[in-house]
Amino acid sequence: MRFLRVSALGACIPLLLPPLCQIASGQTVQFATNLGNINVQLLPASAPKTVANFLAYVNGGTYTNSIVHRSVPAFIWQGGGYQLQTGGIARIPANAPVVNEFGISNTRGTLAMAKLGNDPNSATNEWFFSEADNSSNLDNQDGGFTVFGKVADAASLAVMDQISNVPVFDLYNLGILTADFTAVPLTGGYSYANNPTPQNFVVVTSIAILNSQAPPVIGANGVIAASGFGGARAAAPGSFIEIYGANLASTTRGWAGTDFVNGTAPTTLDGVSATVNGQPAFINYVSPAQVNVQVPAGVSPTTNAPVVVTYNGQASAAAPFAIQALAGSLYAPPNFKVSGKQYVAAYHLNGTVVSGGNIPGVATAPAAAGEILEFYGLGFGPVTQSGTPVAGQLAAGQATLATAVQFLFGPDKLPGAVSYGGFAPGFVGLDQFDVAVPAQAPSGDLALVVTQGGNNIAQTLVISIK
Repeated sequence: MRFLRVSALGACIPLLLPPLCQIASGQTVQFATNLGNINVQLLPASAPKTVANFLAYVNGGTYTNSIVHRSVPAFIWQGGGYQLQTGGIARIPANAPVVNEFGISNTRGTLAMAKLGNDPNSATNEWFFSEADNSSNLDNQDGGFTVFGKVADAASLAVMDQISNVPVFDLYNLGILTADFTAVPLTGGYSYANNPTPQNFVVVTSIAILNSQAPPVIGANGVIAASGFGGARAAAPGSFIEIYGANLASTTRGWAGTDFVNGTAPTTLDGVSATVNGQPAFINYVSPAQVNVQVPAGVSPTTNAPVVVTYNGQASAAAPFAIQALAGSLYAPPNFKVSGKQYVAAYHLNGTVVSGGNIPGVATAPAAAGEILEFYGLGFGPVTQSGTPVAGQLAAGQATLATAVQFLFGPDKLPGAVSYGGFAPGFVGLDQFDVAVPAQAPSGDLALVVTQGGNNIAQTLVISIK
C-alpha cells in the first residue's frame, strides 16, 4: 500500500483551495482619546489570530474609557489593561491568551500586543504603540512581540507622539496605585501634591472600526459541494462545501498548520465562522466572496440544512443545503473537462497525473492495464476504526471506509481491485483510494463508474488507458 506523502502543512488541502494570496486588506480602527484620534490599519494577513482577538475586545466595548497606564518616552506607551469606572480604576477582564504571531518588526508607529515575560503565548487584552524603531529590542524578546497594526496617517502619528510627551509619574511607590502604575502619563499640570483625578489620565474613550463592513450575504444557490470534486448540490458530513456571496471576509487565505490546535482544524479564521444546521463548521478558506468549510460530523441528513456565515459578529441569512449520509465524489477539477469529457484526476505511483494527452497543461501519461493508481475523494463517510472522526482532524494513519467503494472500468464495467479505501494520512477529510486497473481493460478513454453501497456517485467520469 502506498500513501501520498505530505508535510504537516498537508492540512492546507491544496486540492480544495483556490490559489492562495495573503491580502493585507484589514480594517481600520480609530483610537479616540482625550488628546486626539489615532487611526490604525490592522494586519490580519500576518497576525490573524491576534487581530481577531483584538476585535473581539473592540466589538465588546471593552476598551471604552480605558487608560494609558504606562509610558516610556521615545520607547512605547501602553493601554488596554485598565478602565476608569465610578469609584476608581478597575482592571479590564481578559479573555484566554492568544498564540504569539510575531512576523512584522516593531518599528515606529506599530501597534503590538503586550505579554508576560518568558511566555510568548500570554498576550490577552493589553497593547502598546512603538514610539521609535524598537526592532532590535522587541523583535528578539520572548519570541518577538506580535505587531498587528500600523498607524495609518501623519495626523495619527502626531497624536501618538503627543501622548508620548505627556509627563510620567510613579504612583506605585507613593502608595496610590498598584505596581503596574510606576510610569503613568498624567495631564493637566498634575503634581505629586494631590491624588490624580479622572481628568488627569490619558483616556481612550473608545476604539471603533471605521470601515465597518455590511453583513455577510450568501448568494442565491451560493452553496455547493467542493467544485474540484463535482460541485454537487449535496454533501456528507466530513465533506467540504463552498459558500459564495459578498462581505464574507476581509482577508484571503486558507488555513495553515499554525491554525490547528493539537491536530484539530479551526472553526474561526480571521474573524470568520460558519454553521451547518446549527453546528460549527471547520473553516478551510476565507475571502470576501468565497468561504470553504468542512461539514461537521454530527450534522444529520436533511434536504434543507441551514448554512450561515458570521463575520466579525454579523451573521448572514441562512442558505439551505442538502446533507446526505454518503455523498462521495472524486477529485476531477473543472479544467480536466475537455470536449464534454470530465477526466478524473488519477495519479501514477510516481506522482504524475494520468492523461491521454488532451488535458491542457498536463503531460501525456495514460494508465496501463494492471497498474495501481491513486484517486482522491470526499464524502465517502465514516471509517471502521471506532472513535475516528470524519471531520476536523488530521488523519494520522490508516482508516478504512465503513462502506466499501467499487471502481468499474470501461463499457464492460470491469472491477478494479481496491487495495486501500480510507482517509488520506496527513489530510483533513480527504479520502484516498489505491486501485488496480483491470488487466483486461481496453485502451482509450474509458468510462469510470464509481459505486458505494450499491449506488453510483453523481459524477460521470473518464480515464485514459493505453
